[in-house]
Amino acid sequence: MNSRTRFSVSLLALCLGITTLTHAATSVPAGTAITVTIDQSISSKTAKVGEGVVATVAHDVTSNGKVVIPKGAHAKLVVTSAQASGRLSTPAKLWLRLKSVEVHGKTYAIATSSMGKTMGGKGKRDAGFIGGGAGAGALIGGLAGGGKGALIGAGAGAGAGTAGAAATGKKEVEFPAETRLSFTTRAATTINRLQCNRCD
Repeated sequence: MNSRTRFSVSLLALCLGITTLTHAATSVPAGTAITVTIDQSISSKTAKVGEGVVATVAHDVTSNGKVVIPKGAHAKLVVTSAQASGRLSTPAKLWLRLKSVEVHGKTYAIATSSMGKTMGGKGKRDAGFIGGGAGAGALIGGLAGGGKGALIGAGAGAGAGTAGAAATGKKEVEFPAETRLSFTTRAATTINRLQCNRCD
């Protein structure tokens, strides 16, 4: 075997043992649930429309069995509606939506439903649920422009106490840090995920 042949064989053997990483475009379809944990507290008393809220993706978001948005990814929410408590005719309200997520250093805009709560005024019921600090519950909101939040998680221990207090007497809407909130995508979003490839 001459030197050129030995070099070719060695290069082939090396190539077979190498795993490369490439970016693969994957779509997150409309109707996908994305749950986040907010990293800061926010209250209807001080929140302003357009204000950003920092959060972290709580669970892997998958599409066709592939992880597209990994757990722990940075996320940003935006306040879409806020009103401090006043008289009974102006109950406190606080609504947010998921604005963007960061995947592998790149930020992607996300169109989602709004999530939030309007304190019950006369003849009305509270529109949502405040999850405990340990993620005892989650709130999934109606589509932007409308519907009431739907309860999808029930709190336990301190979390349940927090929810009870909010439903029976609190005037302001407050989401403490580490509250988990759930949103639903309204349009498909294409995200580049890392994909492992072997040279063969």
